[in-house]
Amino acid sequence: MITHLRLQNFKAWEDSGNVKFGPITAFFGSNSSGKTSFLQSMLLLKQTAESADRGRVFDLGGSASLVSLGTFNDITFRHDPERTVGIDIGWHEDEPFEIRNTETKRRNIIATSSDLSLSALVREVRSFPVVQRVEYGLGDFRFSLTRSRIGKDEYSLESNHYPFKRVSGRPWPLPSPGKFYSFPDQVRAYFQNAAFLSDLELQFEKLCSRIYYLGPLRQDPARQYIWSGGRPIDVGRRGELAVEALIASQADKKTNARGFVHRKDGPRRTKLITVEEHVASWLQELGLIHSFAVESVDDRGTLYRVQVRRSAESTPVLLTDVGFGVSQVLPVLVLLAYAPERSTVLLEQPEIHLHPAVQSGLADVIIEVAKVRNIQVVVESHSEHFLMRLQRRIAERDVGRGIRLEPEDCLLYFCQTTGAAATISRLGIDSFGNITNWPDDFFGNQFEEAAAMSRAARRRATEEKTA
Repeated sequence: MITHLRLQNFKAWEDSGNVKFGPITAFFGSNSSGKTSFLQSMLLLKQTAESADRGRVFDLGGSASLVSLGTFNDITFRHDPERTVGIDIGWHEDEPFEIRNTETKRRNIIATSSDLSLSALVREVRSFPVVQRVEYGLGDFRFSLTRSRIGKDEYSLESNHYPFKRVSGRPWPLPSPGKFYSFPDQVRAYFQNAAFLSDLELQFEKLCSRIYYLGPLRQDPARQYIWSGGRPIDVGRRGELAVEALIASQADKKTNARGFVHRKDGPRRTKLITVEEHVASWLQELGLIHSFAVESVDDRGTLYRVQVRRSAESTPVLLTDVGFGVSQVLPVLVLLAYAPERSTVLLEQPEIHLHPAVQSGLADVIIEVAKVRNIQVVVESHSEHFLMRLQRRIAERDVGRGIRLEPEDCLLYFCQTTGAAATISRLGIDSFGNITNWPDDFFGNQFEEAAAMSRAARRRATEEKTA
């Protein structure tokens, strides 16, 4: 699970400070307030880690990428070439990572921790991004590669507690790394006890592989779907693979739990149901449809269609023939049920095109996924209804199905622009669900709207009397 993220000189952020992440993390704020930059920075990390080009510091993407950020100058705060872009991310692993002494037969443990971090500083040099510093953290240990201050593309390897030992021979300087999170291959050749640095890089790549994303714009549903036996990794950034993911989960008999049963020996997850049943039950609870099914329409199992019923008495119809909201929310629900446990799911404005009641219900879905499936959910939202449902559930504590929500499970932030830079404030929520530091005009000034309407009504009544 991601534990914190800090952005420096990245897009609207001169310095976001250390932003703590929890099981549910949500960013609110006006348009162009910098909240989307948090999601974009994580997508930048992911697509760079997955890029086949080992020499590219940042994979800023293109039209088919998770995120397209243009040039390095485009992501630099105020487009200032003298500034250094910094990204600092921390995460927690279920199993501790160990560094062992490879120079002894016993291979004693030198450092071990489940808490890891990566900090990278990148600056434009001669029109190209160049890594200034990359540093991994493992508990109290730090391992860094730093560019020479005199401006040469030479680097030094350092640690606060771990003594790196050079091999015998001429001490050649280290060259620049490729990707922002990597160490050059020469590190393993020049130092006899630095092999574990490759494992730190691998841990970061594994973190990135567990990040899944769904954008705000969804692809329209189709009347029929062709399945060639593929197993999509996710539902696609526009949800175009949602039905294929459902079909694959059918074939693999993938199942999930929906809640907990509390016993004397501790809570246990409830009986497992299929992913399709999971999605169908969510759709029904959101009040969108009565039933939902993905059915094969040929003998070979390659052609499928999605059938839904609006009510128990209605005739089944195709997904294309029901309200727009169903097809818009379906990719969200499929991703939350399909993503592997202990993943991080990024949702950008999942409430678009949804009725206010469905926006509220979506908060319940996210709470269930975070608490039962151990999936970290990061949301960028404009929905007051989504926020108020989270507040209500914190006040109630008992969400249902044995699920309890504590204030520390939801970390909520408000972003706004002050001058040229964006600023961020964490919303304080007490045990009764109240926001203790509500920003001015958070969702607009409803009182002022009502007052203006009342003044207009009185003015028009006066005008009509005198006419």
